Amino acid sequence: MNLILFDTFELSGTICSLPCSDPRAEHMLRVLRLTPGDAFEAGLIDGPRGKGTLDAIDDEALRLSFVWGETPPPLAEITLVIGLPRPQTARKLLREVTALGVRAMHFVHTDLGEPGYARSPLWSTHEWRRHLIDGTQQAFDTHLPSVTVGRSLKEMLASLPAACSRLALDNETGASPLGAATVTLPAVLALGPERGWSEAEVSFLQAQGFEMVHLGPRILRVETACVAAVALVRSRLGLM
Repeated sequence: MNLILFDTFELSGTICSLPCSDPRAEHMLRVLRLTPGDAFEAGLIDGPRGKGTLDAIDDEALRLSFVWGETPPPLAEITLVIGLPRPQTARKLLREVTALGVRAMHFVHTDLGEPGYARSPLWSTHEWRRHLIDGTQQAFDTHLPSVTVGRSLKEMLASLPAACSRLALDNETGASPLGAATVTLPAVLALGPERGWSEAEVSFLQAQGFEMVHLGPRILRVETACVAAVALVRSRLGLM
């Protein structure tokens, strides 16, 4: 953890009592090896960064206090539309793409995807939020991207702003490399599930103004393609 994040409800003013069983407490004691009086990098989710201090340790909790600074800049207006992947893939995506800094991720039902993936405990137990926090802490940020799950591709695209760059990855129909595409903010990047887009979905994406692009001849895993695509888009936008 490059930054340890806290929710506002965990604090009483600038004071927090963090149970010793909390993974953040274990990280402070076992990895950072903090002792009373030591400081660490802290942040409030969707709020400011600052310094935390380990004031005391007892059998049940760590007593922490904070001094807050400024809130980091907002996330770049990059939205991902992703065909629902298998849960183990989604876990990697949530963490790594969050670390890269996108504003929203929408996991949608697609023609060639598996509908049952939306019923995974990953989504029903809110486990997904923990992976967002992991990615945000890694990036030394406090802002979490917004996430939705289970809408159809058609429903999702209908909610997009009219004025935005629209790019969709497809190795078969992509006419040009993503790295050469013209991109402006806000930007929407669509990626299919493991089995890709159906012909009907490609036609629909094109009708909705999406430019079909590719990442080269190699067939990549969804999580690898997402990371590579977001990095390229950020580079084209001058954000890298």
